[in-house]
Amino acid sequence: MIAKISGTLMEVANGLALVELGQITYEVMIPGYAQHLLAGKLGQQISLYTLEYLEGSLATGGNLVPRLIGFPHSEERAFFQRFTSVKGMGMRKALKALSMPISRVAGAIEAKDAKLLQSLPGVGKRLAEQMIVELSGKLDEFALVAAAQRGETSDWAQAHSEALEILLQLGERRADAQELIERVRQVDPQMDKPEQIVQAVYRLKAGSSLGGVKKELS
Repeated sequence: MIAKISGTLMEVANGLALVELGQITYEVMIPGYAQHLLAGKLGQQISLYTLEYLEGSLATGGNLVPRLIGFPHSEERAFFQRFTSVKGMGMRKALKALSMPISRVAGAIEAKDAKLLQSLPGVGKRLAEQMIVELSGKLDEFALVAAAQRGETSDWAQAHSEALEILLQLGERRADAQELIERVRQVDPQMDKPEQIVQAVYRLKAGSSLGGVKKELS
């Protein structure tokens, strides 16, 4: 099985990335959020963590076509494997649905935010509810993984986790809390005390601008 490929990114369009390795160019299917990330890397060396599967059905007289699916990070591949374990969530449907970062999708599932999940392409009410039933309580780790992928310090990742728990105890919705914490990170990525993060979150909720919050915290 091909688990990872590294090469020159030749093209990104319509959910596909063409990656050239020597004399061979691989066609790799990618989720929507990854297409946006890769669009600025044409001609550059990239690595994708991959899954292989066979598409088609011999039962109906068709052919089985080998496909590669790729992700910028191995943790995103792990999330995809859980995501596609949901009843009714096939490979292509999952690729189409993941139009936003996995941390936000995971947060919506943990928060049981069916409305946000229904905003994903191809996800209706029934499938959104099925995702919550099957995956809720199993995806918290992916919020911290997303922080690590951005190169945040372990102190920030720990503070992020603790601040999130405080905000949930205070009655905030998980998806909203995660979004506000991310905005705080933009203000000061070195902030490593959960209490400070929570204070900054409520300043943002009160209407302070990012610049204003930074000034108040300095």
